[in-house]
Amino acid sequence: MARLSVMEARRTFSETVNRVSFGRERIVLERHGKSVAALVPVEDLELYERLLEEYEDRLDVEEADRALAASENEHPVSWEDAKKRLGV
Repeated sequence: MARLSVMEARRTFSETVNRVSFGRERIVLERHGKSVAALVPVEDLELYERLLEEYEDRLDVEEADRALAASENEHPVSWEDAKKRLGV
C-alpha cells in the first residue's frame, strides 16, 4: 500500500485521486510519520462497509444470544411486582 505525506497529497491532489480512482491504488496519508487517513477506491469502500455491517450484525446476534442465555437462569417478575419494585 502506498504512503504519502498529507503535504505531498495536497500538492499532487488531482494525480493522487486519479491513482486511487483509475489505478485502484490504496494510499495511506501520513502526518509527521503517523497514519492519519486513507484514500481507497469507492468500490473498496462499499465492500468494506458491507463487510463491517455484516460483522456488526453478527456481534449483535452473539450479544443477544449471551443475554438470552443469561436471562434463562433468572426468575420472571410479574408486571405488578416490577411496578412495585420501581415505585410506580
